[in-house]
Amino acid sequence: MMKRLLSFMIIISLASFTAFFSGCASKKAHKPYKTKYTSKARHKSTMRCYTVRGKKYNPTYVKVGQVMKGVSSWYGPNFHGKQTSNGERYNMHARTAAHKTWPMDTMVKVKNLQNGKSTIVRINDRGPFVRGRIIDCSYKAGKEIGLDRMGIAKVTIQVVGFAGKVQSAATIAKSKEHKTETRVRLSNFGVQVGAFKRREGAEVTRKMFAGRYDKYRPVVKKFADVDGSGDPLYRVWLMGFGSEEEARDFKECNSLEGAFIVRN
Repeated sequence: MMKRLLSFMIIISLASFTAFFSGCASKKAHKPYKTKYTSKARHKSTMRCYTVRGKKYNPTYVKVGQVMKGVSSWYGPNFHGKQTSNGERYNMHARTAAHKTWPMDTMVKVKNLQNGKSTIVRINDRGPFVRGRIIDCSYKAGKEIGLDRMGIAKVTIQVVGFAGKVQSAATIAKSKEHKTETRVRLSNFGVQVGAFKRREGAEVTRKMFAGRYDKYRPVVKKFADVDGSGDPLYRVWLMGFGSEEEARDFKECNSLEGAFIVRN
């Protein structure tokens, strides 16, 4: 009888906790911003999880200095004039690119590791949906780094700014040193993935999520006497989401039943 009563009180407590954080988030949520390239509605829609050829993609927010390594390809005449993910018409003569998960209007330095050439592009489309490829450059950008002759090449891509504004290498290095890198979002939302009466149980869940995602990190939060028993409750939060919308889409995309949104 006591166990049932305790379980009921924990459920009530969790429901109250959810309502409290949902209320806070709704008042202070940072909505997707509008730029001269992309509308607010487009930004919001392009940051939702989506599926292509049976594979799920979960767009994430990024910070200046963030780096990714892989293969780059390019796309040209066959797509010229067609609509891109952010609503623009693709211009093969502009320095733009497609990325599967980075936000629209992220400014990216693409460096060809096979010849040392580099260029800066603005993300305005989704893709490439080929295994191993991390970015699809426009014809102009691809030509500047030799992709028109090579077809594909090993590259590094680095976030260097947002919405047309590019930061210098010196500024990026200084920001990384002082941990003041510019981000698309400055808020810190999370998803609660577990709640335990014993810390050992919370640590098992934390370890289960540790290293699973590049950007999101699991943490254990201790809350004292949430059910009147005098015992603490250990909650496991997956943190690092840039907005309430990003956290909600992640929860839905990954089928995390029973999880809910929190804000640190």
